[in-house]
Formats: sequence, C-alpha cells, structure tokens
Amino acid sequence: MQIYFREGKFIFRLLKPFGVKKATCKICGKISELISEELGVCGDCIREKPEKALYFTFEAHEKSRKRFGLPSEPPRAKEGKQCKVCVNQCRIPKDGRGYCGLVTNIDGNLTRLAGVPSKGLLDWYYDPLPTNCVGAWICAGCTGLGYPKFAYKKGAERGYANLAVFYQACSFDCLFCQNWHFREAIPKISSSSFVTAEELANKIHPRISCICYFGGDPSPQISHALLTSKLALEKAKNWNGIMRICWESNGTMSWPFAKKAGEQSLVSGGCVKFDLKAWSEPLNIALTGVTNKLTFENFERLAKFIKERPDPPFLIASTLLVPGYIDVEEITNIANLIADINSEIPYSLLGFFPDYFMSDLPTTSKKLAYECKEAAEKEGLVNVKIGNIHLLS
Repeated sequence: MQIYFREGKFIFRLLKPFGVKKATCKICGKISELISEELGVCGDCIREKPEKALYFTFEAHEKSRKRFGLPSEPPRAKEGKQCKVCVNQCRIPKDGRGYCGLVTNIDGNLTRLAGVPSKGLLDWYYDPLPTNCVGAWICAGCTGLGYPKFAYKKGAERGYANLAVFYQACSFDCLFCQNWHFREAIPKISSSSFVTAEELANKIHPRISCICYFGGDPSPQISHALLTSKLALEKAKNWNGIMRICWESNGTMSWPFAKKAGEQSLVSGGCVKFDLKAWSEPLNIALTGVTNKLTFENFERLAKFIKERPDPPFLIASTLLVPGYIDVEEITNIANLIADINSEIPYSLLGFFPDYFMSDLPTTSKKLAYECKEAAEKEGLVNVKIGNIHLLS
C-alpha cells in the first residue's frame, strides 16, 4: 500500500498485484524473467546494441506518456520556444507542451501552467521524525548528526516532523515508477490545484525542523521550491529554529538551480540526495526516457560543497536495483565515480518492487543486493547501505 496526501486528506492506494513471468528479448532472443515484456529488450542488449534496443524502449515510453497526454519525448521544434529549467531543454512548438507537462507555448510565448512561485502543483503532509526516507540513516533529524547546530537532539528528533512536499511533475519517465499516480494531476490542472510558495512556507511551525522535496521530482518546479525554502528559512528565525532543506531528485535541474538548491541545504544542515538510476547512458534512456549526463555533472559539481560541511553528510546517492537491468556492472561503475569524488559519500542500494510498466519483474534478490554492496565497497566506498531490505527475495 502507498499513502500520500492530496487536497487536505490522506489517500491510500493498493499496489496492484504483480506476477513474475518470462519475456523474450526482441534483439537477442533470450528468454528470462529478468526481461520486462513492456520494455521488450534485455539489459545486455540495451548496453551493447543501443541503436537497436532504444527503438523498442521508445515504444514503451510512447505508450506510457500517451495515457496522460504528455509528449513521447522532449520536443525539439526548430521554431519552438526553449525552456531552460532542466536537462530536457525542450523547444516547444506553438500550442505544444513540454516534456514535464507544465510548460506550454501559447502564441509564441512560454506559459508555465505550474511550477512558478505563485503556482505549485503538489501534495504536502507532515511526516513525523524519524522518517523512512532514503537518507534517514544519515540525516540530522533522524540520527542527531550535526547536533546542536543542525539538530535539536543528539538522536532522532522525536516530537518533531518533516514537511514532506511531493511535486506532481517530473523530468523523467521512469517505467518502474511507484509514484506514477502524480501524472493524473497534470491533465486536470486548475487554479484550485495550486499551492503558492508563500502558502507552503506557512505550513512550518516550531515543531517542523526540515522540509524535503521529492515527487515526481522537484526539478520542473524548482523555482517554486527555492522560494518556499527561502521563506521558510526566514520564518524559522522567528523562533530561532532549525530548518533543514533536503532534496530527493534525479538531479536534472539546470546547474544554476541545482547550485541554489545545494546552497540552501548546505547552510541549513540539510542534504541533497541524487537518484543515480544507471551508469550506462543507453540504459538510463531506456528506463527513464532521458539522458543521465546532467545528473552526473551536477553530482560532481555539488560534491565540491562537501568540504564546507562534512557533518551531517551533505550529498547522498542512491540506486534502485532493477532486476535484469541494474546489475553489479552498473553499480561498480557508479561506485567508482562516487569514490573518485569522495569515498565517504553515503550510497544507498534500494530494493525494487515491481510496478507501473515493469510490474512483471521480480523483486530484487538478496544475492544481487549483497553482490552490489560488495562491489561498491570494493571500489572504495565506506558508507554503503542496502535499503528496502524488506523487499528482497
């Protein structure tokens, strides 16, 4: 079951039943339960024969996007108007829509339907500390790291809460997304759906010690989040309060925005958690529809802030262990990159639950999870954790 907050109330969504079944790779002919039928190709062929494999994976993304009235790929109209908020750099044709669904071209002018300070498309709720977020094992609010400057207690801040902000748009199209329901809000955008940055910042009070932006992804609505954070940090000064700013993101916001987000986390004691989906660019495109180049560039740039505030950890990485696609080879390469930057960056390897277009895959096996952990540690990382351990089979 998933629980989320919408329009002032909690929504409970039963995860659909899933069944593991074997599928055939349309390129090499291999038959395996580690091949997603919707994706149509195996992980090896995506890496080794991307020019053939991505033809089939595009069909899956086209189907995924069509059901929500979203472009099948980032628009590249020569005469279109360019949005520069995220990695997609959409060039939107007249009367067209950007990849995230929030930006349109009306009479030759970019119009942002949401994601600006006056119009945030989101859900929010109070999440009591300690939370179960990906970074909980090393964040100040759940562990007391950084006490007393960045945490109220030496241990978990029981009695306090996190303002959890779920942004209902994304710069990716992950075919395994467990929060895909957010896309249902985009075709129904109306003024009644919006929360302004000021309204959201006013949700904090003396028992709220952090804000976490996730989704979807904060990238398409980053300007809304940045102003919310600025206002919240100012408001917390009224009670001399701690107000950590944290991000869970695919890291695809343009660098000027990523830098500002990192600076807010740096000074407040919060963390920036990047979900590094894959090492192989073709594999990242196959799974998410989008390149991972900017994600890694932003990760390396933000890592330069670590020395300014080593405690609590500023930068965190995670990777979802999608069976058949994210394997030891992928984790080894990602871990090597992280270790070259800073071997103490926390890295979380997350167990996979089948959902959305990849509901026919099994959950992550214990064998794969521990082999990946060992591989990451062999590359020199000293702070590796297996998350969602209850999902391992």
